[in-house]
Amino acid sequence: MQFKDIVGQRDIINRLTAVVDSGRVSHAQQFVGDERDGSLQLAWAYLQYLCCEHRQHYENGELRADSCGECPNCKKIAQLMHPDLHFIFPNPPNGSTSVSSEDYMKEFRDFMLSTHALGTLNDFNDTLSGDVKTSIIRETDAANIVRVLGMKPYEGGWRMVVVWNADRMNAAAANELLKTLEEPLPQTLIILVDNYDKRLLPTIESRVQTVKMKAESEKWKDVDNPEFAGLLVGWLRMLFKLKMKELSAQVDKMAAMNREQQKLFLQYAMKVMRDCFLNTTAGVECHLGSGDEKFDSQFPKMITTNNIELIQSAFDDAIFAIERNAYAKIVMMELSFRISKALKKR
Repeated sequence: MQFKDIVGQRDIINRLTAVVDSGRVSHAQQFVGDERDGSLQLAWAYLQYLCCEHRQHYENGELRADSCGECPNCKKIAQLMHPDLHFIFPNPPNGSTSVSSEDYMKEFRDFMLSTHALGTLNDFNDTLSGDVKTSIIRETDAANIVRVLGMKPYEGGWRMVVVWNADRMNAAAANELLKTLEEPLPQTLIILVDNYDKRLLPTIESRVQTVKMKAESEKWKDVDNPEFAGLLVGWLRMLFKLKMKELSAQVDKMAAMNREQQKLFLQYAMKVMRDCFLNTTAGVECHLGSGDEKFDSQFPKMITTNNIELIQSAFDDAIFAIERNAYAKIVMMELSFRISKALKKR
């Protein structure tokens, strides 16, 4: 997971990369946000950047830096197979008094990879046929945090633990975690990922550095332009046909906007693609607003785990080019070809 794969949150990402580059990484951090706003994605990408052997820095564009995505650490973390990265999460009882996240680790990795870390606790429990009301983080998991953080790193770097939905720790687990936060070991990092309605112990909150995600409504307030919906759907239809005369006319409409509107349109299109992906992977409602019920119901199925990264990368590159005053029609035409190709990889 790279920062470029996360929609929005650029200001927060840039602050985090600056802190990592400065070497002032806090041993305990808390990422707080709504369930589907990418807080778990952010933790994932942050740890990949932290461990990256060849960090990339950019002089222009929305991102100041990102992980390379190619070094051994990046590849291991991207596949959630890094030996020094551990996840703790609420899990349902299975009849054993020692049930822990380790019992469901394969299912959790599959869930993370299939949803790009945008699924909810309800979604995860559905994969386990469990009841979210009985899914908690127990003292067994808290003891495992102490154990893994006390081990020698396999890769010689950081020992990292992400606690997803940390607000669902029971009292015994919370108290055990508190002891770890009070006496941190060198090169250890705990990230708590919580919702806005968190119920963490005040003593824990006082010992973590909190990062608050931008709310979903605020993140997209500037891009929800009603005129964009018709323009986007008309463009998407052209991508299936790829008749150059019609596509060129559609691209002309996109290129005729001023640069700020072009950028907002591309961000709006990225939001729609993200919503379509969530519809495919997690059943979240997606409204394209084309006026054609068949198109609105069928198009989201085109956005899958096989092409979402290609689509995200294409939009990121287009936005970057627009910001650098590239010729808009060429940018939009190249984007059209890339998205058309990606849609065929569903």
